[in-house]
Amino acid sequence: MKMKKLTIILVLLMVLVSMSVSAQKRFGVPNLLKYDKQRFHFGFLIGFNQFDFSITSKPNLSEYDSLMSIYTSPLTGFNLAIVTNMRLGDYFDLRFIPGLAFGDRVVNYSVKYYDGIEYPTKKNIESVYLDFPLLVKMKSSRMHNVRAYVIGGAQYSLDLISNARKQESNPRETYLKIYPHDFQAQVGFGFDFYMTYFKFSTEFKMSFGLDNLLKVEDNMYATSVTALRSRIVQISFLFE
Repeated sequence: MKMKKLTIILVLLMVLVSMSVSAQKRFGVPNLLKYDKQRFHFGFLIGFNQFDFSITSKPNLSEYDSLMSIYTSPLTGFNLAIVTNMRLGDYFDLRFIPGLAFGDRVVNYSVKYYDGIEYPTKKNIESVYLDFPLLVKMKSSRMHNVRAYVIGGAQYSLDLISNARKQESNPRETYLKIYPHDFQAQVGFGFDFYMTYFKFSTEFKMSFGLDNLLKVEDNMYATSVTALRSRIVQISFLFE
């Protein structure tokens, strides 16, 4: 899924929110009036993500006779998580949402061979992250059965299938390897919908990796890149 598709989904969510708020002003009684007074509440999350890298390559690739350009391609995965929410006040919550994130990333190399034609070479990196985010949620005043909110915080992620120690089984195949430990800053926003028996939320979040994940090895694909940092977009649906 490309960024354009994620943008379309986000716009549709905001249109649905606007319609819901408009309808609730005219009809119905507020749901779950005592919900926000609870010290703790729990739930679960399912979502879609778009894994990518923020890549920094060497400014001059001329030392590599056949390498012409390097760029990344984002791919779509999914998330599953458990929600733990602690009330800090009328407008602030502390949230811990450990979970699993499944996704792939691709680093593309354009290589010119002896015939003078450029050929694409892809290095696919699969990841299964065990995520430990700690977030502060700042909420607006409740509008009947809807609240808007923004979130921010940090996350530690452990790649359970990191290829950092992977050995090449085929001498002709070269892997682009990344380390398993990652720290990210996170920001996002969302909307809470108070249903009859539970709270449903839609959320858009972005993660920006702080660590250089690249494992430097003696091959053209690794030495031509100076840094790989995580860049993740996530759309989530939460039931609490």
